[in-house]
Amino acid sequence: MMEKAKKIKLFVGLFYVALVAGFLYYFFSKFSFDEITSYEFIKNNRDYFFGLRQSNLFLLGLIFIFFSIMWVFAAGFASPLALFAGFIFGKWFGLIFSLVGMTIGATLLYIFCNYFLKEIIRDKFLNRFRNLDKKFKKSEFIYLLIYRFVGGIPFQVQNILPCMFNVKVNNYFWSTFLGLLPSLLLIVSIGSGLEEIIDQNIEAPTIIDLITSSSIYIPLIAFFSLLGITIFFRKIFYSN
Repeated sequence: MMEKAKKIKLFVGLFYVALVAGFLYYFFSKFSFDEITSYEFIKNNRDYFFGLRQSNLFLLGLIFIFFSIMWVFAAGFASPLALFAGFIFGKWFGLIFSLVGMTIGATLLYIFCNYFLKEIIRDKFLNRFRNLDKKFKKSEFIYLLIYRFVGGIPFQVQNILPCMFNVKVNNYFWSTFLGLLPSLLLIVSIGSGLEEIIDQNIEAPTIIDLITSSSIYIPLIAFFSLLGITIFFRKIFYSN
């Protein structure tokens, strides 16, 4: 029976890896790198999404939340998604939509990995992060919240490491929601600032135009300040 269960989990795990690879291949094959990085492409799509946002904000928001859930579940990066949310929806709606989508996606990924891939995750990461086990046992929610806030681990790996410590789903969800809030707010603000600059410029703005815009340099300064704080606390949190 145990052997059969292992085979089922292995099959599901391989299916998940294939699904992730297929999703990422499909996503990145739709446009060439030159298209995505051209100013004309960005401005035209900005105008297109702005029109959709004006006509049906919440439907577009629901679509974005669903996409965010799938993106995070497929082990996608968080920062590009948050920038995109700020660019399309503005600071506050972008924050709400990205935070809800990423939190739900990360929680679903945690539940999935906790059931199907826990042993693989423990074998790969337990020796490196064994000291976190004691911290989580002291106060699961508080240390999960700090763990989310200080980062220091790729977002995709950060989502699945708690599988090793059997944390409660409820604690995982709310610590993720609150822990991601500060960094997402700053990244979404940068995306929103980029949208404002593109709206005001027919031609591509220069680097000087970008860094001298208050809508860019203020959230950038705040972001790097937050980064410095998290690096300081990261050394304490991950120490033995």
